[in-house]
Order: sequence, then C-alpha cells, then structure tokens
Amino acid sequence: MVIYQLPEELRKRLRTNNTIERVNQEIRRRDRVIRIFPNDLSVLRLMGALLIEQNEKWAAGPRYLNMTVYHGIEKDDNSEEAGMLKLVK
Repeated sequence: MVIYQLPEELRKRLRTNNTIERVNQEIRRRDRVIRIFPNDLSVLRLMGALLIEQNEKWAAGPRYLNMTVYHGIEKDDNSEEAGMLKLVK
C-alpha cells in the first residue's frame, strides 16, 4: 500500500478515516433530532451548515497534519517517498 511509503508523521493520520466518520456521526446526530424534513432542500441546508461549521473549526483549530513534512518530500524529487507521492497524485 502506498500509505506505508509516506513518513510516519503523515501515516499515523492518513491511515484511518476517523475524521470522515466523525463528520458523518455529527450529521446523523442532528438528523435524529429533526426526524422528518419538509423537503430535500432542507436536508441539503442542514448538511451544508454542518459542513461549513466543521470547516471553520478545522481552519481555526490545531493542525491535524503537519504539511511541512509533505512539502519537504515533494521538494526532494530524487527520494523514493517523492516517487510514491507522485503515484498518489
């Protein structure tokens, strides 16, 4: 798997999908409170508002990934890790 070719700092965060599962759990939690939506647009508005709220938390909060490690690998085009990153892109 390509994930194991990345540096350990990135691998720890990227190998799980906990972040996505947490967002889905929050949407389900809010959905259970409302139960019945009047139309499809109301569902989209709720989901959009939740995702905007989550994006603001992620932008203002502590960094989940330290991207300086990633950019350092990207600059060193001769390394094996840089070759793996090109495969991922």
